[in-house]
Amino acid sequence: MKLEQASEENLSILINGIADRLNLVNRSILQPEDYQLGNYQDIKELYDHIESKKQLSVYETEAFIQELANYRK
Repeated sequence: MKLEQASEENLSILINGIADRLNLVNRSILQPEDYQLGNYQDIKELYDHIESKKQLSVYETEAFIQELANYRK
């Protein structure tokens, strides 16, 4: 999977992947259409960081959700 190229499809993959890793029950807070392609690199960096961790603490999960909220439209 090549996620280096910014596209709407790849942005959707990133957002859905993040939601999966964070085990979100309320997925409505992470809808791909709520994020702009201009923030792709920042969101990709968050995705890569989340994917590199074996396990996330509650505090880390909350921090990632808060950070993603900064990129919403």
